[in-house]
Amino acid sequence: MQDMPMPKIKPIISTTLEPRAWQRMLSGRHLDILNPSPMDIEIEDIAHGLARVSRWNGQTKGTHLFSVAQHSVLVERLLRHNAPKLEQKWQLAALLHDAPEYVIGDMITPFKYALGGIYRDIEDRLEKAVHIRFGLPPVLPEYVERSIKRADRMAAWLEATQLAGFSAQDAAKILVKPRGIIDVKLRAQSATDASAAFLHRFSMLGGQTKPRQDS
Repeated sequence: MQDMPMPKIKPIISTTLEPRAWQRMLSGRHLDILNPSPMDIEIEDIAHGLARVSRWNGQTKGTHLFSVAQHSVLVERLLRHNAPKLEQKWQLAALLHDAPEYVIGDMITPFKYALGGIYRDIEDRLEKAVHIRFGLPPVLPEYVERSIKRADRMAAWLEATQLAGFSAQDAAKILVKPRGIIDVKLRAQSATDASAAFLHRFSMLGGQTKPRQDS
């Protein structure tokens, strides 16, 4: 996938009024979480972080936690099953749909709603920066968003009923069971394996696996 020009993104928080909220990544990048630059985002950092962030607040069965990296690979797989004619770039978007969580973590939906707008603003800024970094439009087309959301709901149902201890009846109280869900058997992977699987799918979808060589 070819590098694209990195358009400037208007900050949501003025850097002249607020302290810089950055984190050093293992790649050496310093990512400003409040005002992220696409130039500071590397796929290795994303894979490493997501493989160490647990779904369901870690309340899942198995020796290993079920990570956001593994969830992301599952969502991309389900999207391909549901919508096999979607362009490859939208499959990449599905793989990256939870990428912001490599720095802000995965919060259960009720807590996200409780936090309100500031969390969503930060998540949205990170998502746009990730999209730009990997050649996707900052805002995805609505039909793509719907397709990814459907696959995401399918993944949540499978995870809830296979790993998080929900019966089908309990899951139906908080989740809508998607139609056409396929029979996928889930088993949590180690962080190393989950990271490798995520990077493999990224590469297969045309993503860049080497860090940027900036001038």
